[in-house]
Amino acid sequence: MIRRFALPVLALVLCLAGPAARAQIVVSDDVGQTVRLPAPAKRIVSLAPHVTEVIYAAGAGEALVGVVAYSDYPPEARTVANVGSYVRFDLEAIAALKPDLVIGWRSGNPATQIERLRALGLPVYINESRSLEAVAHTLRQIGILAGTQRAANAAADAFLAHRNHLHAQYADRPPVPVFYQIWNQPLMTINGHHLISDVIRLCGGRNVFDSLSVLAPKIGIEAVLAADPEVIVASGMGEARPEWLDTWRRWDQLKAVQRDNLFFVPPDLIQRHTPRILDGADLMCRHLDTARERRQ
Repeated sequence: MIRRFALPVLALVLCLAGPAARAQIVVSDDVGQTVRLPAPAKRIVSLAPHVTEVIYAAGAGEALVGVVAYSDYPPEARTVANVGSYVRFDLEAIAALKPDLVIGWRSGNPATQIERLRALGLPVYINESRSLEAVAHTLRQIGILAGTQRAANAAADAFLAHRNHLHAQYADRPPVPVFYQIWNQPLMTINGHHLISDVIRLCGGRNVFDSLSVLAPKIGIEAVLAADPEVIVASGMGEARPEWLDTWRRWDQLKAVQRDNLFFVPPDLIQRHTPRILDGADLMCRHLDTARERRQ
């Protein structure tokens, strides 16, 4: 079923400032916190690589004054001041940049450090996209916060058009049981609430660990053997296919091994909550079609 988002929450509150009135920007972030800005943000700090990428996609790249490690797309993001990593950012460095908006990541940033930023009086918007529609929603929200609605809305519309095209192409195809491996030691996967699961569903796949309660749980090999996926997909950490994808070949009782359905999707195209995830979806969908073709 296609989930629908309401239009981005935006309230224009007239605040008296001397003889003139000005519009205040008020939005709700992805954890339900209200973020208020007196005017569109002109100095933004990003606390996750995917957030950096979405800011550029929303037409607000010129407002970026600070990013975290691995903020490498688009290439110009590499020239922005680094404030640490998404799990350990430098609060003093962020404060020195005098941002009028910080955009964080719910699943990646330590909650204690986020609260310390708020204690410094900095507006913080928390992002957490759990569906493809949520990626479009984030683009629109950043457009509101940065005053780049025209570019952001155009990007969101194009993203949804691409998503809908893939849905029309693959939604009615025979389902394929999929195990998505995000790491090898410890062995980790995703549950049904993860954005990658939405990609799997878009392609007509079924995440065999859909019902687990943790977003990115650790599991045992025995659990994978019991689930017996028809396809195993892994991304690793870079552009190269991870060697540990081939370690599954020792378990020749698995359908995925018997049919050589061990597939790779570059992590930047599937593990970042950005418009490029649909490029990863294109590849994922083709892999699942290959698996369908290999059925006896």
